[in-house]
Amino acid sequence: MSLIDFILNVVGLVLWLNWRAIPLAVQAPPGVSLASTLRRAGPPRPRFYYLAGLIVLLAARALVYWELGGPIRWDARIPLGPTTVWFRSDLLGRMMVFSVCSFGVALGIFYLCLLLLSWINGPVAETEPGQRLVRAHLGLLDRWPAALKLLLPLLFTATAWCLLHPWLVRAGVVPPNVHAAWRVAAQGLVVGLAVYLALKFFLAAIFALHLLNSYVYLGELPLWSFVNTTARGLLRPLRWLPLRAGKIDFAPVVAMILVLCAAPLSQRVLTQLYQRLI
Repeated sequence: MSLIDFILNVVGLVLWLNWRAIPLAVQAPPGVSLASTLRRAGPPRPRFYYLAGLIVLLAARALVYWELGGPIRWDARIPLGPTTVWFRSDLLGRMMVFSVCSFGVALGIFYLCLLLLSWINGPVAETEPGQRLVRAHLGLLDRWPAALKLLLPLLFTATAWCLLHPWLVRAGVVPPNVHAAWRVAAQGLVVGLAVYLALKFFLAAIFALHLLNSYVYLGELPLWSFVNTTARGLLRPLRWLPLRAGKIDFAPVVAMILVLCAAPLSQRVLTQLYQRLI
């Protein structure tokens, strides 16, 4: 069921992106090629259909979880770093809330990756297709100062935790033994810090693709140029280390090891800190 929920979240992200009417491919500037002068035939499909499809998807899967969750004794869960929020599958209302929250977490991770790309590739020229897509998705957020981009996930998560905490207590999702407001705020900050750990697989994938493309010719696709630019920006703090032997650069490998090893350690520290605040 967790795998099905993940796949449906990906489908929901596709519907979300289509509703926002942001193309998944950046066309060449006018005059560069004949294809750039062509227009799509036929009237554009109304964007409302995608939003309606997303709403139907979230409601329909909640019904499915409610119908199947009880017989197979499955309880839905949303990992939030140092804690996990559980939802009883035998209650339709809880499954509706879970369906919306699960997609919300997936959407938040997607925009977290975009904020990272916007921060690390800020100076990249407007002609870079990948960065143009990032800027199109973020909109005004892309123009924010770098420090605010980095702090936004923390502040948003902490605020959401504080606002939702009373409901989570009434629903029996989190322990009701926290009454001090400062403890709830501190919990929100810890959960907000854990949000950044969701980037570990995204960062490891960028380093792995950069390493592969460095030694294997994979064509002249704009994707590889964007991956290499992003990886070089992320690897800049390691450039002072002697990680190159001849033509072999071990920086991507070291970066992958650091990310994949530091994430579990940070997770353990944040979990212990969260337990002290309960």
